[in-house]
Amino acid sequence: MPQYQPSKETSKLDAFLGLDNKALLKVAEKLELKVMIEEMESSTSIDDVPAVFICPISLEPMQEPVTLSTGQTYERSNIVKWFSLGHRTCPITMQELWDDDDGGNSLTPNNTLSHLILTWFSHKYIAMKKKLEDVQGRVSELLDTLKKVKGQARVRALKELHKLVESHVEARKSVLENNGVALVSSLLGPFTSHAVGSEAIGIIVNFDLSSELKRDLVNPAKVSLLVDIMNEGTIETKMNCAKLIQILLMEGKNDIQNYEIVSSLSLLVGLLRLIRDKKHPNGVLIGLKLLKSICSSYESVRSSVVSIGTIPQLIELLPNWNNECLEIALYVLDLLSTIPEGILALKQCPKIVPNVVKLLMRVSENCTQFALSILLAIYKIAPEECASQAVEAGLAPKLLLVIQSGCNPVLKQMSSEFLKMCSLNYSANILISKCMLTTTIQ
Repeated sequence: MPQYQPSKETSKLDAFLGLDNKALLKVAEKLELKVMIEEMESSTSIDDVPAVFICPISLEPMQEPVTLSTGQTYERSNIVKWFSLGHRTCPITMQELWDDDDGGNSLTPNNTLSHLILTWFSHKYIAMKKKLEDVQGRVSELLDTLKKVKGQARVRALKELHKLVESHVEARKSVLENNGVALVSSLLGPFTSHAVGSEAIGIIVNFDLSSELKRDLVNPAKVSLLVDIMNEGTIETKMNCAKLIQILLMEGKNDIQNYEIVSSLSLLVGLLRLIRDKKHPNGVLIGLKLLKSICSSYESVRSSVVSIGTIPQLIELLPNWNNECLEIALYVLDLLSTIPEGILALKQCPKIVPNVVKLLMRVSENCTQFALSILLAIYKIAPEECASQAVEAGLAPKLLLVIQSGCNPVLKQMSSEFLKMCSLNYSANILISKCMLTTTIQ
């Protein structure tokens, strides 16, 4: 890169932007601006770039700024592309340009701005590199410390490592390079304090775990600690525990050890507490996803899920949830309706039928199918009561909408059959009147 000698004007601007020109110029000569920007974007967010450095066309930092006769500055490649599309105006001012401008002959390199951009990014790049080196060094120190210390010193080291791992990509790389995940995992055991366990779990969930490490973590003593912490920890700790259990279940869904994990009533109770926490929507979603995995992969656990009162609590919470949570919850309720205890629990929920009818054709096609499946399950054990409540709640017009819509054939067939079953309890005229449709459609 050719050496650039700053003018008095650029020196003043350097001082204004807080740049030490002499210290950074050597760095700028050795590094390419494009490389610096790419490395900085991959390692950290660049959110404080001066507006004057941004190309008005691409809204990205300029690397080769050029100025038009209108006084506006653009990245060379962007303004050349603008002209190649047949434009003969300045993109910002919309002034018509001289012939030389749109031919690219009067694109004047803005050397002053180019120097400032290079110097500013050099400054940021050096600061970033130094910070990353400090982070990597500190991670290495903390891992060495964890091998030696116990008690509160171990807790402090884990807390600091936890923060670094969550905040820096380079910290996570350094942990992996130093076999740190296995080290942190080895700290979990039957005599591990909840303070140590909470921080260790918070670190572990930030990594893709090997099969060997997953098998180590399903050790009964470690699972017992995990479940205890999930029941007694902070909301963040509960979420991390649920994430880790979800990760462990991915390793051999029908494994005996995994069955022992998910069949623990203590785990299921802790999971339900997480789902019931209205103040933390992220925790609710994480909890519902884990509950979905448990119920779909381990049929024999469904009766235990029902026995702790999951169904009435999910029904109660449905109105408070967003669409994603609603779909998962209805999926779980649909699965639980496949066992006798589940159907009975559903039927005993107050206003279950009208509340589920409201969800038809409201959220998504999947939600409609799950809701309809739940209603059919209730209908099988209480046909007259279910049909009466469903029709009064407006079921018939919704089923007709499903049948006439572009929904999948299975859902249309379910709707048609349910409509026929409901009609057994009503005369044709009464059922049509309940549909609240226009005379033409009737």
